[in-house]
Amino acid sequence: MPTNATSTDEPIPQGDPRLLTTDTAVMLLHSTIPARLAFVAGDSRPRIVPTWFHWTGDELVMGTFVSAPHVTEPAARVRALRANPAVAVTVDTNEFPPQALTLRGDAVVTEHNGVVTEYAHAARRYLGEEAGAEYLAMLDDPSTVMARISLRPNWIGLIDFQTRLPRPLGGVLPTSSATARS
Repeated sequence: MPTNATSTDEPIPQGDPRLLTTDTAVMLLHSTIPARLAFVAGDSRPRIVPTWFHWTGDELVMGTFVSAPHVTEPAARVRALRANPAVAVTVDTNEFPPQALTLRGDAVVTEHNGVVTEYAHAARRYLGEEAGAEYLAMLDDPSTVMARISLRPNWIGLIDFQTRLPRPLGGVLPTSSATARS
């Protein structure tokens, strides 16, 4: 049975959390492709920022700096996400045919002294073990404060342009409860 289908060989509908267990989603969640975080900034305009991430199995965690040796001011997204936590995150490929995983929900922002654990995992994954260790050593400073931005998605979308086409191309439909949120 394909991992992108249910036990009845029906496609898993858009919005369904089971999409996170598909081969495509697992590959994207463990890739070195930056996530793209979409949120509403302090000026009420949309923003999209690329960011490292770590998937815990339940949460997509992104770290950003409040202060550190190389940081001159806190990341603006911290204040914006506290004011409006609604986000969308995508992890997608550049190759043809593209694959795209989209997660939606409300972000939770907490501040931590030092490097956030999941950020350290992401640094090693993105940079490699040796370069990651060097980068993290540079951040080992009393001035380092990070914001941990976590997302427990309440809507998941997956398109691979092979087995899961967008709906206008005859592809998968959203779940009935997800239709209102999409």
